[in-house]
Amino acid sequence: MGSDAMAWSDQLVAVRLCPADLCDGFSMPVRERTDADLDDCVRLARVVHELDRYPVFLPDDLRRFITAPDALAAWVAELDGQIIGHVALRSSSSAAVVAMASEALKLPADRLGVVARLLVSPQHRRHGTGRSLLEVACRHAHARGLWPILDVVTHQQGAIALYDKCGWTRAGQVTSRYGDDVVLDELVYLGPRPPVD
Repeated sequence: MGSDAMAWSDQLVAVRLCPADLCDGFSMPVRERTDADLDDCVRLARVVHELDRYPVFLPDDLRRFITAPDALAAWVAELDGQIIGHVALRSSSSAAVVAMASEALKLPADRLGVVARLLVSPQHRRHGTGRSLLEVACRHAHARGLWPILDVVTHQQGAIALYDKCGWTRAGQVTSRYGDDVVLDELVYLGPRPPVD
């Protein structure tokens, strides 16, 4: 990764997401997540779960959910000193999700970057927060030579509308199993094509 690609991730960045015809013009300051943000991110995850049932099951250790061991990087949106959004870029997802994305893109799994843990405070939705977080994760994936993908549970209509509006491509639907008793129907999305050098 070039020094220019690294420089933006070390600073507070305001992004304008999606082509102008797809976005409403809002942008939100986004910065790299730090350990000091984790308690606020856990609180945000609890609020989002209460409203949206995401995460679908509330793990005992929400901090571990937020800081998934396969995370390549993570960011937060902050407004007036308050964490109002979170997103991570991971190296993996469920086998079914990765298989579908790999097949659709004709790329091996190690060339995919999984955008995950996208959380936005209910009071700050429809102001560009989700879009800004999504764009930062995409740019970081591209800087690493990865094609961004994501998966979303089929009942998450707000998130699905965001991905559709931002021009992500729906690859299909899979059924993923997590442990012995959690089965989820998920849509698999393919992000924007990485820039050609």
